[in-house]
Amino acid sequence: MKAIINGKIILKDRIAKDCALLYSDVILGIVPKDDVPADAEIIDAKGGYVSPGLIDLHIHGYMGKDVCDGEEESIRVISNALLKNGVTGYLPTTMTEDMSVIKKALEVLRNLKKESESWEGSTILGCHAEGPFISASKKGAQDEKYILKPDFNFVKEYSDIIKIITLAPEEDVGNFDEIRKMKNETDVVISMGHTSADYNCAMESTKNGVSHATHLFNAMTPLAHRAPGVVTAVFNSDVSCELIVDTFHVSTALYDMLWKLKGRKLCFITDCLPAGGLPYGEYTLGGQKIIYRDIVCRLEDGTVAGSVLPLNRGVWNAYTNSQIPLWECVNCASLNPATTIGIADKKGSLEVGKDADIIICDDEFNVLNTIIKGEVKYES
Repeated sequence: MKAIINGKIILKDRIAKDCALLYSDVILGIVPKDDVPADAEIIDAKGGYVSPGLIDLHIHGYMGKDVCDGEEESIRVISNALLKNGVTGYLPTTMTEDMSVIKKALEVLRNLKKESESWEGSTILGCHAEGPFISASKKGAQDEKYILKPDFNFVKEYSDIIKIITLAPEEDVGNFDEIRKMKNETDVVISMGHTSADYNCAMESTKNGVSHATHLFNAMTPLAHRAPGVVTAVFNSDVSCELIVDTFHVSTALYDMLWKLKGRKLCFITDCLPAGGLPYGEYTLGGQKIIYRDIVCRLEDGTVAGSVLPLNRGVWNAYTNSQIPLWECVNCASLNPATTIGIADKKGSLEVGKDADIIICDDEFNVLNTIIKGEVKYES
């Protein structure tokens, strides 16, 4: 048995003080600080925060490595580097590339997933396939020449590794036939994103299988008073949704409203590119040149690409730029993502019986320790 003492323990509905967190490979309980068993191995949080490990549902790369490299070494580098950001589990994310590139990346992830449950890096929880079934008019930084129509057979073939598929519902021209088959014959979460759908189409798609929205506001039809768009459909339905919390992709003025509207359906993501963790400069994404300056990456034509955001900084960005309680900001990067992909029975909060995926942070949420299934994987 191990015990974390002298920490502010972030639970899903409050922060517990003057307590200790007991765990082995799973969470054993929270006890008063004076009730720690004498034989417990002690970790001193030194007054910092003790939080569930973070889960990133949408990340393309890190430290110069791209999920679409289709190389085991790239995934190992990404997984190891994410530990210092408090990410204990994640969905490596592909993008709109040639289908052979996407399939190679998925096969690498399929081969590594089991090993990742015990290796020294962050755990692969599955994959997020962002595209290639998207709208050309909302392609963002994705390459238009590789866009295809929604295809159930592809999703079915890789349904053991794909956890989320981002697609444009209006491109399923057979009255959502492909989406319905994905919903009925797989457990893959169907997300609307990179979409030019109008409000009615988006709402109808949620009745036929769409249950999530990719990076809300970005690369979708906006909220307008006569053309409410996909954004309003997200507000008016029960779908979960992602938010890039780098303070650039979506104004911080919207954070409070979004949390009030979506609550436990709101998932913070990074949408981090391979430039994450590296200095300013020029890099590539899906074979395209990207320029990293300040907190954002752009294509050469100025199109905004993804972010270089560490997820722990995203949690702190939301907390310091809103009235959202810290435990709810943490939920948005742990419990809510776990719920979205159907693993909240094992991960996402510090509840008895769940995996001991734990991080210890200082008073500004910089990560000091990352623990996965009870084993310390990172120390600052």
